[in-house]
Amino acid sequence: MLKQEGYDLMGAAFEVYNELGYGMAEDVYQSALEVELGLRTIGFVAQAELDIYFKGHHLNAKYRPDLLVFGEIVVELKALKELCSDHEAQLFNYMRIARKRVGYLINFGKKGELEWKRFVIDDLHVPNNR
Repeated sequence: MLKQEGYDLMGAAFEVYNELGYGMAEDVYQSALEVELGLRTIGFVAQAELDIYFKGHHLNAKYRPDLLVFGEIVVELKALKELCSDHEAQLFNYMRIARKRVGYLINFGKKGELEWKRFVIDDLHVPNNR
């Protein structure tokens, strides 16, 4: 599911990591990845606002994943020494709210290598009260 698109996304992420290395702020990596995706003509939306509903009621709160790539892949970027389960939970929440089955958690902050994880939600529940 979206394997070529994920490969293309990660190619751009590896290029950013190879150019910038580790240790910079997350917003630097976000900006650089946006440039690289643009250079590769990969469609994306940065900080897309996701509406949240509860029992058919629109909530004022909004979620904003870092990137929505190819209109189908939710991307959460980090610049930390290591990822933890809270970061995975954050991505899963974005994926569920956006109703997207594929997500990537990409960490530019690990020394010596780009850390990343791909997630697929097989049992995506789309509420029928919207």
